[in-house]
Amino acid sequence: MTTAPGRRSSTFTRLLRHGFTDPSAAEQLLDLDALASVRSDPVLLEALGATADPDLALRGLVRIVEAGEEGERQVLLDTLVTAKPLRDRLLGVLGASEVLGDHLARHPRDWQALVTYESADLHPGVAEFEQGLAEAVDPDLLRVAYRRCLLTLAARDVCGTTGLAQTAAELADLATATLRAALAIARTSAPEDAAQCRLAVVAMGKCGGRELNYISDVDVIFVGEARDGVDETKAMQAATRLAAHMMRICSDTTVEGTIWEVDANLRPEGRNGPLVRTLSSHLAYYQRWAKTWEFQALLKARAVAGDPELGAEYVEAVSPLVWGAADRENFVPDVQKMRRRVVDNIPADRIERELKLGPGGLRDVEFAVQLLQLVHGRSDASLHSGSTLEALRALAEGGYVGRADAAQLDEAYRFLRSMEHRIQLYRLRRTHLVPEDEADLRRLGRSLGMRTDPVAELNKAWKRHASVVRRLHEKIFYRPLLDAVAQLAPGESRLSAKAAAIRLEALGYADPAAALRHLEALSSGVTRKAAIQRTLLPVLLGWFADSADPDAGLLGFRKVSDALGKTPWYLRLLRDEGAAAENLARVLSAGRLAPDLLMRAPEAVAILGDPEGLTPRTREHLEQEVLAAVGRAGDAESAVAVVRGVRRRELFRTTAADLIGSYGTEDSPAEQDHGALVDRVGSAVTDLNAATIAGALRAAVREQWGDTLPTRFAVIGMGRFGGHELSYGSDADVLFVHQPREGVSDEEAGRAANAVVGEMRRLLQLPTADPPLLIDADLRPEGRTGPMVRTLKSYEAYYRRWSLVWESQALLRAEHMAGDQELGRAFVELVDPLRYPMEGLGEDAVREIRRLKARMESERMPRGADPTLHAKLGRGGLSDVEWTVQLIQMQHGWAEPGLRTTRTREALAAACAADLIPAEDAQTLDEAWVLAARVRNAVMLVRGRPGDTFPSDPRELAAVGRYLGYEPGHVGDMLDDYRRTTRRARAVVEERFYGAAG
Repeated sequence: MTTAPGRRSSTFTRLLRHGFTDPSAAEQLLDLDALASVRSDPVLLEALGATADPDLALRGLVRIVEAGEEGERQVLLDTLVTAKPLRDRLLGVLGASEVLGDHLARHPRDWQALVTYESADLHPGVAEFEQGLAEAVDPDLLRVAYRRCLLTLAARDVCGTTGLAQTAAELADLATATLRAALAIARTSAPEDAAQCRLAVVAMGKCGGRELNYISDVDVIFVGEARDGVDETKAMQAATRLAAHMMRICSDTTVEGTIWEVDANLRPEGRNGPLVRTLSSHLAYYQRWAKTWEFQALLKARAVAGDPELGAEYVEAVSPLVWGAADRENFVPDVQKMRRRVVDNIPADRIERELKLGPGGLRDVEFAVQLLQLVHGRSDASLHSGSTLEALRALAEGGYVGRADAAQLDEAYRFLRSMEHRIQLYRLRRTHLVPEDEADLRRLGRSLGMRTDPVAELNKAWKRHASVVRRLHEKIFYRPLLDAVAQLAPGESRLSAKAAAIRLEALGYADPAAALRHLEALSSGVTRKAAIQRTLLPVLLGWFADSADPDAGLLGFRKVSDALGKTPWYLRLLRDEGAAAENLARVLSAGRLAPDLLMRAPEAVAILGDPEGLTPRTREHLEQEVLAAVGRAGDAESAVAVVRGVRRRELFRTTAADLIGSYGTEDSPAEQDHGALVDRVGSAVTDLNAATIAGALRAAVREQWGDTLPTRFAVIGMGRFGGHELSYGSDADVLFVHQPREGVSDEEAGRAANAVVGEMRRLLQLPTADPPLLIDADLRPEGRTGPMVRTLKSYEAYYRRWSLVWESQALLRAEHMAGDQELGRAFVELVDPLRYPMEGLGEDAVREIRRLKARMESERMPRGADPTLHAKLGRGGLSDVEWTVQLIQMQHGWAEPGLRTTRTREALAAACAADLIPAEDAQTLDEAWVLAARVRNAVMLVRGRPGDTFPSDPRELAAVGRYLGYEPGHVGDMLDDYRRTTRRARAVVEERFYGAAG
């Protein structure tokens, strides 16, 4: 085939046209003497061009021909060009599987297994595969025979003779025959063990469901019994030896390769449990200890090898336990946990290539189908199938899944499984990753029938099917619930009310009947509004079910929809702004506070659809808004009503941002910096309370004095208010200071100042739909018995003569919040020497602070409260950390400017930077303070009222856990972690606060 230099031969051009990527190498192979008799046969090139990888197929063919004996070579080549079935099968396999090509090169006569084309050969079952393995009397012969059987199976697959479901079933049947052959070899090698026990092999997973991959761990469970007259312990030891030997026969790697791993880790207690148990031992475990996922796994249990009667007894015995799993106490939290995709352990660079575990992957379909089987299979035996596709069809026929949704999932699942099969077939490796290499993607696309632009076509089809799965994975749980309460076309299958209630209960709804009423009210009818709701609700119901209180989420959504349903923008916002609907679902189902705030002014839901809507407003922005509103109002009460409305709106914005940041969304993971979450809440609530007080002050002054009060007046924030550390339920601790204007008597100024304070407090506590803002001035000089407001000179005189050490400590949080700024700064300058005394505190003062703290611990802890779980006063809680930090501030603030802050975390960081506390201790205190602060925020968000301890109600406790990042069923871990964190903090407090005074 020589050609003139610089010109390509006609063969080269034909090879390119037939799909070869390396025509030069292919031309050289065709020139070999071994192919002399067929190289010019157009049938051969045509057949090679029809394979997934023509280059690979040609290389494989050359290897087989060269490996065969001389007389057999021509027989192969003659048969190849004259018999189309062999040609398609052999070249199809060689173009799709490098490993099966290796097998044929090592065993060149095995091509003859592809010649027969009888009806029995088209659809072999276990019996036919057993016949194919019958002569395998040792492990190596079994491996060779297994590969020969696999060769015929793969040939039917790549030629399209069998579809995905049939191929997967044949792979499972071949695995069944292989397990039986391996067990027979193990029995023959240890006849004494075989004589002592009965042993059954039960297939689980994809083998049990007759939907196996080319290369997959074959999951099994072993059941053993003693034969008559044999001691049970000895019998179990014998059965264990047989089972272990059988596993090794299949799993070991030799020159003939390996078959597959046999995995027995689905057995009771997993790897820690005995390999073989008696039937009674299995049942005892399942009845007492098994978790929901174990019953989910047992869905696919099928006796495949060993003692058939014992295997059947096992399957029959566990069946009632499987179909009663949905009645178990922990089924709902287990389901909620399992429904979250198993992607945490997938490396980030692989998640987009994961066919099985990634979003929109095979696991999504399989899990959804299995869950619906568990929920509805209790009362419908037609759902008792181990096959995903058969179960999906049964779910659609029973109305448990919409027919259109089931059809789309069926198509997507078949495509994704076909991709998985062809990826694994190439090198017979257990993988679920879509390759990155262009050549691999080209082969994969061509193997699925894509020839024009295989890589682009493959990627497009894969993304489309994954998107379908991702979109339908949640909806198939919920769309039939709407059908159950809707008016469907005659003859259309749908869930009965009872089945719908069962499903809602299984998904976490405590009152299914009420939930169905809400769904009916929201989605019934032929209006455009009802149509949009029917589109939104399947997704929203899934998000509600992810929360600790799905019922509250659905009820809240109905209330908001009732209030806003007639506005043109509401449903459009939820339908068109992807984040808005999910954000609303998270907010409505996370507790009482945020929904209560939203219900008072439902139009605030628009915040959830604005990309900047969850960002807190600055104090300057808020003050401008409230002061402008006061200026427009006709009287003080209406002015402050508007101001309190602004506060309610901003509280909702803050709670929504906090909840969404803590829970995360599908597109945005939960905030990992919990300290930042606490700081944002504290700053936001402080700013809006300061703006609210500024508005109330302006309204009170305008009502009686116009624009100018006879005395300059300032509000000083104290406690958590001054520290920018307010939680949702905190009062505003303040001091009031005034300074008579020039020409105004002290008496007139004092009356005006007290009148303003009284009016402010009244206005902010008027009974309205908006939450009140309680002002607490008990930290003032002389406490409750002292005057409510003092002049700057009066404060100076009191502090100079009477001030106690606790008052100096309280002044560490003093910061101007509202009113006259110059007067506020003057007050702060006045108290600086008190809170940061020169040369620090004396020993007497330190002892007094410690004494006060010890007294507070013993006297102020509520009766009956658990001191290890009280966020404010408990061991290692807020008070412990704050008093420790404040002691450092009072001792060293005069010398360290960084300590002169009202904020606990800032002061702690400054103390660490100044080497006043070791970094490890500072981190321990900071973690405890942040955790305790988050617990207080969580309690208020969940219960709608403040509290310093974890709720006792299980659902409220679970909601606190979700806010803190704990999955359903892990509230015990949450409490243990809280105790551990605060215990470590208390140890630091003991050393740093109660230890040396230096």
